[in-house]
Amino acid sequence: MMLETNPARIEVGVFDHLDDSGQELGHQYSARLEIAAACDRSGFRGYHVAEHHGTPHGLAPAPNLLLSAIAQRTSTLRLGPMVMLLNLYHPLRAFEEICMLDQLSGGRLDLGIGRGATAFELGFFGVDAAVAQERYQEAADIVLQAMTARRLDFHGRHFELDNIPITLSPVQRPHPPLWLGSTNPGTASWAAEHGVNIVAIGPASKIRAITDTYRSRQAVVTPPGETKPMLGMVRHVVVAESDREALELAGPAYTRWSNALTYLYRDRGAPVPPMLDVPFLDALDSGVCIAGSASTVRDSLLKQIHNAGVNYVMFLLAFGDLSLSASLRTIAATAAEIVPAIREMERSGRFVAGWTGERRSRLG
Repeated sequence: MMLETNPARIEVGVFDHLDDSGQELGHQYSARLEIAAACDRSGFRGYHVAEHHGTPHGLAPAPNLLLSAIAQRTSTLRLGPMVMLLNLYHPLRAFEEICMLDQLSGGRLDLGIGRGATAFELGFFGVDAAVAQERYQEAADIVLQAMTARRLDFHGRHFELDNIPITLSPVQRPHPPLWLGSTNPGTASWAAEHGVNIVAIGPASKIRAITDTYRSRQAVVTPPGETKPMLGMVRHVVVAESDREALELAGPAYTRWSNALTYLYRDRGAPVPPMLDVPFLDALDSGVCIAGSASTVRDSLLKQIHNAGVNYVMFLLAFGDLSLSASLRTIAATAAEIVPAIREMERSGRFVAGWTGERRSRLG
């Protein structure tokens, strides 16, 4: 059953794997900085960067480095790793990087944290996937404790910290807004209980089950009047002059992106999970990829925002071998035609999408 909710302000942002485009790496980094600056000028809410290792699917293995550069070229755009793989950091070092990035950006950090997507990548750093969840939980506890401490003590199975002086702090108190990738209603329920914003992938119907679960649990555990969460979804988006041109651009780019996504499985001789092996036409049919003229993309997004029950759409608008000009065109069309249509739908009260504002986690 769909939960009836109040109309809300719907935000648009960017999610970026920074997957291999076939271009020289320095050029690719420069292009991303230009894209981020264009998003800032165009009123996008945020720029979120994935962390991956040993794979062409993610060429920003130190996302905080890229985000610190973006921070100096933007003024309002919120920034964040999605997610920072805490298993691959000492938690004290992770805390220090988080504080620096929040300070350098003037308090614009959105902090996504997680344990790590694949056992392959964890293994590159000597982390056993069997203990990854426990190790991650200890690291997350340490990072959040450090946000409000002057000295830090922690005694766990994986980390021991004794009387560590804490000399850094974030701008945002008690800590930057927390984000979590949610793939099922169980994760969403936990996130609602702890006040964590979420982003989901998949068809709108799957995401709706996640957002409904979040709202149901949030209504039970959150006091009236508390700021409501950001509930996001990710979509590949390409806008061109015509549907045909957009499809001709998106098809090869999506296939290259998909090959990078599954690279480690093939490199390690492991079967590719079916949920990752989604051909371009299937991605179009499910709505996970949207390619067309501005009006085509606009109409699809309005419908999906309503059906998925989200208040934040993260565009994958630079993927595969899409040119910089193609990504900039999508940004310009979004600002000129898509966001105004979203605002008009909000004013009409025809959205059933959720709440506005981001959450501060109660974990701290």
